[in-house]
Amino acid sequence: ALVSTQSTGKTAEKKKERKDLFNQFDPNGNGILSLAEVDKAIRDVLNIDEVFDAKPAIMRAFQAAKARGVSKRGDLGNDYIEFNEFRFFLLSLRQYFEYWEAFARTDADGDRRISLIEFKEAQSKIEVWVGPIGDIDGEFAKIDTNGGGMILFDEFCKWAIAKSLDLEDDDDNIVVE
Repeated sequence: ALVSTQSTGKTAEKKKERKDLFNQFDPNGNGILSLAEVDKAIRDVLNIDEVFDAKPAIMRAFQAAKARGVSKRGDLGNDYIEFNEFRFFLLSLRQYFEYWEAFARTDADGDRRISLIEFKEAQSKIEVWVGPIGDIDGEFAKIDTNGGGMILFDEFCKWAIAKSLDLEDDDDNIVVE
């Protein structure tokens, strides 16, 4: 399957490509995608190991897509991704993977949490992604919304979205085969 930021286009040709890709993600053909089907397809259909290993990014993209609209299947569909949500899923997956990359680059010890020390040590690279941060302690406290003393991925994502985080070395036009 050919997947790129171009495959999220709105032309009839791109919609057909997406439908073909959706069908590959949906092996039982029931017209809805579970998280397990999405997870497996990222590994087996897209063959993108880096994304497959970024489970929190996959989960965020899945949650964002299924919450995108009201299901045509009633309550059953609200827990799954339908075709009309699939384009948004692909866009979200790309974006949340970028946030995951930024999070991982900041999480120096790899424990899937960012401490104040790690945040301070990464300040210069974070500022490349989001712009100047005046009060680093205050910014950390603002991100740590649950007050646990660590920044979790979901907290980081909310902050990254608000700050329009953009990695300096990402490729928005990457094509993966």
